Amino acid sequence: MSLQAHPADVVEAPAEDLAAAPLDITALTRALARGDESAYRTFYEAYFQRLFHYLLVVTAGDEDAAREALQATLMRVVRHIKPFTDESVFWNWLTVLARSAITDQTRKRRRYLAFLDRFTSHARAQQSVSEDTDAEAQLSTLLDRALEGLPEEERALMEQKYFARESVRDIAARLQTSEKAVESRLVRVRHKLKQAVLDELRKLKR
Repeated sequence: MSLQAHPADVVEAPAEDLAAAPLDITALTRALARGDESAYRTFYEAYFQRLFHYLLVVTAGDEDAAREALQATLMRVVRHIKPFTDESVFWNWLTVLARSAITDQTRKRRRYLAFLDRFTSHARAQQSVSEDTDAEAQLSTLLDRALEGLPEEERALMEQKYFARESVRDIAARLQTSEKAVESRLVRVRHKLKQAVLDELRKLKR
């Protein structure tokens, strides 16, 4: 069983919709743990908007980050759901999953930024440049050149993940492949990009 969030689904939900029919959390979570399809539909209707709004607050209004974290949160619900007897405890558990998804998302982005930062550090160490701005301008040029040198599908993959900030799940769905396959391709392309830039730096040093 999987749950997937779509931007078109992100609309305001009348508050009375949730208040009209109080949920039996014990029955709902037990059914979710069994993988009951109707229970997942009920959960989605009751908690999708609530979680999205919570994540909007956590991300300071960043809708793209909130949607990406929501996708991850829903998948964690599917993998880790267990019976609960109290709605407030269940909601607290959901917010823990949501905050964890945000933390993981931020960590991944920081890893990529660190990857780019290493290029900057390397450029400063390898080049006799009087001003930091000159070194960074040079590095930016080399990165652009390396990206342009990638095959079209690899360049598109990097742009989708790191510039358009699409989730691996969305990319995998569009390419009709697995998330693991997309992650593997990203690793290979990052390595190729890094090597291309370092090769250019070595040439400039000679």
